Amino acid sequence: MITTPCVIFAGGKSSRMGEDKALLPFASFSTLTEYQYSRLSKIFTSVYISCKESSLFPFEANFLEDIHSDIYAPTIGFHTAFEKLQSDSIFVLSVDAPFVDESIIQSVFEQDKASYDATIAKTSQGIQPLCGIYHRSLEKEFQTMLKTDNHKLGLMLKNANTHYCSFEGTQAFLNMNHPQDYQKALLLINN
Repeated sequence: MITTPCVIFAGGKSSRMGEDKALLPFASFSTLTEYQYSRLSKIFTSVYISCKESSLFPFEANFLEDIHSDIYAPTIGFHTAFEKLQSDSIFVLSVDAPFVDESIIQSVFEQDKASYDATIAKTSQGIQPLCGIYHRSLEKEFQTMLKTDNHKLGLMLKNANTHYCSFEGTQAFLNMNHPQDYQKALLLINN
C-alpha cells in the first residue's frame, strides 16, 4: 500500500456535463466518487475527497471541504489539502478519471523524486495535471494563485521543477466532461 495520501478532486462545477458528475452512478456504486474512493482505498492507506459540500455524498469517507465555496478550481483543493494534511506530498486524481489504474499510479511514484515539485502524467493529448504527485514545495505557489485569482495549473507546472511521466494511449485518461464521455465510460466499465 502507498502511504502518500491520495486526494480525489470532486469539487468541480461540471458545467459541460450539465449535472454534478461526481454524483453520477458508476459501476455498482451510487456515485462515481464512491467508486473512486473504494478502488483507491485498496491502493493507498489514506484517501480523501476534495469537495465543496460533503453532505452531498451518500457514503462515509474522509472529506476535505473547500473553504472558499465560490471558487471552482483545483487550486482551492490543493490549498485545503496542504493545509489539512501533514504529508510532504500528495497524489491527486480527478474524480472523472476512473480508468487510471494501479500500474499507472505505481509508475508515477517510481519516477517521482523528493527534489521535484511535481510528477505528472502526460499522454499524446497533453499533460494530465490532476493525475500526479504534488510536493509541499508548491504550497506557497497555490496560496499566491488563490490571492491573484490565477488558476492555470499547466502554467504553474511549466514554471515549477516538474517531471512528466509519459504514457502510451489515452483511454486510461478518459475524462468525463460531457454526457457522451460518461456513456462511453459506462460501456467501458461494464465490459
